[in-house]
Amino acid sequence: MVQQEEPYRRGMVVVAHPDDAEWSCSGTVAKWCAEGWEVVYVLCTDGSKGSDDPGTTSEKLVKIRKQEQLDAGKVLGLREVVFLGYEDAMLQPTLELRRDIAREIRRYRPDVLICMNPTRRLTGTGYLGHPDHFVAGEATLAAIYPTARDRLTFPELLEEGLEPHKVREVWVMADENADQYVDVTLYMDIAVEALKQHKSQVSQADADTHLKHWRREIGKKVGFEFAEAFKRFRLG
Repeated sequence: MVQQEEPYRRGMVVVAHPDDAEWSCSGTVAKWCAEGWEVVYVLCTDGSKGSDDPGTTSEKLVKIRKQEQLDAGKVLGLREVVFLGYEDAMLQPTLELRRDIAREIRRYRPDVLICMNPTRRLTGTGYLGHPDHFVAGEATLAAIYPTARDRLTFPELLEEGLEPHKVREVWVMADENADQYVDVTLYMDIAVEALKQHKSQVSQADADTHLKHWRREIGKKVGFEFAEAFKRFRLG
């Protein structure tokens, strides 16, 4: 008798900054939440450098961006938003960061985890990519495999009562070799509304215009009105 796999019920998104997830995968997250999934965001940095306003300090910005992310989470229906609190623009692929991400993987035990792309893309001419994004992607992949899986890695996590966990699928966002496309047409309004909560980072008009344009361009590749794309890994 073939044993049926348990359906997916839990998702996690690990990103570098407040608003990264909204720009990259909020339609997918809105879909998951609407389908009854428990979804957790893990933010690696405090977002303390994301402003050109000479009257804004890092201390003020941390509070503003944290609240913006919490507000976006309410729009989407997230279970939890975890802030690791590393300094923005200074993120490094340290063992400490890997452990801290693995801790949240073991705590919330996602079936599917979405993370950032750890590689710098040299296509196009207008955007180089933020170094924190690459670090967050690399640290997350290392946290998934083997750290969260292996009992003897970071034994302090066991002492905290956090048993090992095997993530079933990993979806890497914004990958030019995408093979997983999610139809987010029914969830675009929610995705845009979530992005609009990041008022310190994007205007209300730009949030609507840019997000829909990018999702429409992805959708054209696979016959959806709006879509999000990922590189999908199914782990044994």
